[in-house]
Amino acid sequence: MNLPILSILIFLPLVGVFFLVFTRGDEHFIRKTSINVSLITSLLTLLISIFIWFNFDKTTAEFQFVEEKKWIRDFINYKVGIDGVSLVFIILTSIIVPICIISTSNSVSVRIREFLISILLMETLMLGVFCSLDLFIFFLFFEAGLIPMFLIIGIWGGDRRVYSAFKFFLYTLFGSVFMLIAIIFIYFEYGSLDVIKLLQIDIDQKYQKYLWLGFFASFAVKTPMWPVHTWLPDAHVEAPTSGSVILAAILLKMAGYGFIRFSIGLFPDASLYFAPLIFALSIIAIIYTSLVALMQTDMKKLIAYSSVAHMGFVTLGIFVFNINGLQGSIFQMISHGIVSAALFLCVGVVYDRMHSRNISDYGGLVNKMPFYSTFFFIFILASIGLPGTSGFIGEFLILIGAFKYNYLIALFAATGVILSACYALWMYKRVVFGKISNDKINNLLDLNKREIISIIPLVIIAILLGIYPNIILDTISESSNNIIETFNQKINLEVVKNE
Repeated sequence: MNLPILSILIFLPLVGVFFLVFTRGDEHFIRKTSINVSLITSLLTLLISIFIWFNFDKTTAEFQFVEEKKWIRDFINYKVGIDGVSLVFIILTSIIVPICIISTSNSVSVRIREFLISILLMETLMLGVFCSLDLFIFFLFFEAGLIPMFLIIGIWGGDRRVYSAFKFFLYTLFGSVFMLIAIIFIYFEYGSLDVIKLLQIDIDQKYQKYLWLGFFASFAVKTPMWPVHTWLPDAHVEAPTSGSVILAAILLKMAGYGFIRFSIGLFPDASLYFAPLIFALSIIAIIYTSLVALMQTDMKKLIAYSSVAHMGFVTLGIFVFNINGLQGSIFQMISHGIVSAALFLCVGVVYDRMHSRNISDYGGLVNKMPFYSTFFFIFILASIGLPGTSGFIGEFLILIGAFKYNYLIALFAATGVILSACYALWMYKRVVFGKISNDKINNLLDLNKREIISIIPLVIIAILLGIYPNIILDTISESSNNIIETFNQKINLEVVKNE
């Protein structure tokens, strides 16, 4: 294909930004135009990503739709391309953004044009992360996403928005400094930042541990792994609904993608060496943050801690180094992106009506909001991994992969499945069932048209992926197999060298 389709995909949201910047008129006109332009732009981006999906060759692990242009002398090239792993995250991003825009009119009441500009900028940067085939380009997209998210939390967030925005920014920026140092070292040592070339060479074992730690410092914070997870609950609680949706659905997945693409791809020996550390941190995240979630009184904070636990499954699956674990982790990230987005939307629905996220302020919602209660229950079931929902497939594959690696690791991880059912169903019971104890609930209306439109696609996807997971698994099959095979070849090669 001669058409630079990936560049069009990545930068199309900026066209929408251009129109929004130059929109003039009264407040009502700007609001209506901003929503319409942003929605049309995001839907066109979704159509292009679907076009790429249908034209993607699933029978090969090679990077496809590759584009390369020299940018800064011989140091940095603009190079993009995708494999099956990249593609599913592109689709996820393209689905989530228009849903955020549809729900924005309920969650953002002031300066909506600037808010939507930030959302569209985020879309460009997130798509760029999943398409980058140059380490420096990846770093630019990866870190530039901090700026619009910082603004989203800091300007449109809750009462403690400034504190939460700076905490988010400083945590993630600090970790990324070490990744930048590692990237610069790779260039001077190996003369290239081309991801395809670097994946084909064997980075010297004496450097791998230090380079792995450099990347780990950034990815661990953004995942987020215990104990550097504390910025996430604050960010989620203070962010507007759309900000929480993007943060949970996509931003956390960028780090998981980085672990797959770079940590085990470029530094296999170091990944094997540090695997016990990952297992320990992952299991602590699964068990500890699940117990913390049980103690929460704020719905948003409870879902935020559940995200840390679910991402613990993801990191565990990646570092068991087998196909079940890897495919389970990718599937889990896609599923969590859909389900967590839906859960935050559900919290946003009642928050817009009640202006409270405290579980104790609710009870008996099913009597006044039956459709809402039904959809909320579907997402709760998907979150706890009920068979027939998307959440089951990822966790099941990860546990199979973990059992193949070490049955004790799988046993500890499996406790997270039980704990997730405890905190999720406990929250649902107190919010939805029981007697109406708050008079404000008597005046609540069920889902409106805009809310139904934003939630229904997520319901369909969560159930569809649970019933027919091959939509994802067929797309990532060749690429994930190639990642594991390349990892094993490099490990065996190092063993031979050492002997």
